[in-house]
Amino acid sequence: MKILILGGTGTISRYIVSSLAPKGHELILLNHHSKDCGGYPNVRVELCDRKNYPAFIETCRRIGPFDCVYDMITFTPEDAQSSVQAFQGNTKQLVFCSTVDVYTKTGAHYPVTEDMEKKPFESFPYAYKKKQCEDIFMEADRRGGFHVTILRPAHTYAEGSPKSNLLFHAFQAPPGATYHLDRIRKGKPIILHGDGMSVWGVTHGSDTASAFVGALANEKAYGRSYTVAGDECMCYRKYYEAVAEEMHAPKIRFVFIPMDLLLKLEPEKAHLCGENFMYNNVFDNSAAKRDLGMTSNVSWREGIRLCLDYFESHGGYEDSDKPEYAFYDRIIEMYEAMCGKLVRDYARQ
Repeated sequence: MKILILGGTGTISRYIVSSLAPKGHELILLNHHSKDCGGYPNVRVELCDRKNYPAFIETCRRIGPFDCVYDMITFTPEDAQSSVQAFQGNTKQLVFCSTVDVYTKTGAHYPVTEDMEKKPFESFPYAYKKKQCEDIFMEADRRGGFHVTILRPAHTYAEGSPKSNLLFHAFQAPPGATYHLDRIRKGKPIILHGDGMSVWGVTHGSDTASAFVGALANEKAYGRSYTVAGDECMCYRKYYEAVAEEMHAPKIRFVFIPMDLLLKLEPEKAHLCGENFMYNNVFDNSAAKRDLGMTSNVSWREGIRLCLDYFESHGGYEDSDKPEYAFYDRIIEMYEAMCGKLVRDYARQ
């Protein structure tokens, strides 16, 4: 089959390539750079700026038609509209990489299933715009432009993907920062939002990719959407403790701070945690397993080791003692001083 992948070198899509290329498919990766694609003779890169819509549409129509398009880098309604123009009548199937963040937070019950409400916060543009993209693609499916399959990955990480964080944390800024891993390694205290008991799920990129591969030319998946999440869910305390144990680091001393306070102290740095990470993320993946053959082969512990080995062989971690990260210890110092004063003042009354 002739397959186009928009992207093709990211946390999920590189595993799509490594799964499909050995099967002899003709793969074209549309990207803005000529990054190494694994040396497969049947994989080539077409250079194009995704955000230059006229050039993008012209390029896709020129190099088509396709049996399937994997749209891994559409994030806005404008992106989605350009994909509809590029691929209407130019592909049989389009597989769109959406996100579990389109589901309403908090879920009416857990695990979250595909039929549950999808009303993401407007204050969380990534999720809000992904939902708009889904609507545009499903409308194209209804009009008969091409068959659409929507996949909604949960937290997906992988070694060698700088912006795919091994650990999501209270201050997810800048994206891909690893100073929190350095804090764990050095035995520094770690801030957890709330009481650290919200539940988070994790999926290695290769397992997420298995669902995308299983969607290819799969008539069961036409016009359908699937949650793509791993089997392992754990509270944030265990999520972090597993990393510390695999690092052979000291036992973590957690500092539990209410989320609303973190947002007031560092609104920009704590924004993603307030919009997403603070909520329980537990999803039903049975449909993806049943229809797409999704796997859950890489355990959290194994994934941690893979990522740590990668970091150690590629320069280690960002130094958490750098001046731009001084805010972290300042928050801990001030919060613990405030709590201590509250306890003393209360005891005197």
